[in-house]
Amino acid sequence: MSLLAPSPRLDSVAAITGHIEALVEIDPRLAAVRDFAGDVQPRVARRGFAGMAKVITGQQVSVASANAIWTRFENLAGALDPTTYLTLSEEQVRGTGFSGSKFRTVRAIAEAMVAGTLDFDHLETLPAEEAVRYLVAHKGIGPWTAEVYLMFCAGHPDVFPAGDLALLKAVQHGLGLDARPAIKDMIGIAAGWTPHRSAAALLFWRYFAVMRDREGILL
Repeated sequence: MSLLAPSPRLDSVAAITGHIEALVEIDPRLAAVRDFAGDVQPRVARRGFAGMAKVITGQQVSVASANAIWTRFENLAGALDPTTYLTLSEEQVRGTGFSGSKFRTVRAIAEAMVAGTLDFDHLETLPAEEAVRYLVAHKGIGPWTAEVYLMFCAGHPDVFPAGDLALLKAVQHGLGLDARPAIKDMIGIAAGWTPHRSAAALLFWRYFAVMRDREGILL
């Protein structure tokens, strides 16, 4: 399925609601998850180089740390454009809180964009699995980073980050499974929610947040 049809970008409450209602028709077990989770809001970030840099900023750090690092990074002159990013020194970028590996990953992305081998506009014409493969072919971009970019920056309607721990916990609890699903099993479960897998991920993240607030972090 292309981003261009038939499903809209997940950039509004109405779009998410439509996808969730379709999900419940596909899998009636999700009706209880929907009712418990309540309203699911869109989470839309910038596209392209800046969006990917922000996703990378959030890798393996807390939300608070990621936000602080990102605030410093986006205020660094030239940091949000691939061409000007390449003029920045490692010392300048790491001064914002970036690790050496994140500096190198974002630099590799900038180099690929300048060379024309990474085209974010082209990316948005690809079906989910092809889009993930296109991104992970670039050094430093793993499946989680690719899937999160596609969901939150590209608004792709059919992506499910099966390796996300919160999602695994939420699906176990929400579907009443005996054990937390392994990633390969989660991929199989989520396949049944195509072409609405992104809405399913947003729904279960919201479900997890409500459970955490009411009953503590899920074990």
